[in-house]
Amino acid sequence: MLVRFDADSMWIELSDGRTLGVPLAWFPRLLQATPEQREGVAISSRGLHWEGLDEDISIAGLLAGYRDQTAVA
Repeated sequence: MLVRFDADSMWIELSDGRTLGVPLAWFPRLLQATPEQREGVAISSRGLHWEGLDEDISIAGLLAGYRDQTAVA
């Protein structure tokens, strides 16, 4: 799995060849983070974790279309 960012989105390349594009607006902590903070992601079989941002995102949640549950819609 590989994670990269552009100005508006987070892109996750899955091991099965699919690429997910997720708007940063779905995850306010990532939206407000610096590029260096975003690059501090730890990848596991269950998801993505940013220690410095206190952010955890599950791959299953992304595939289901879930966004940050604490964000105001």
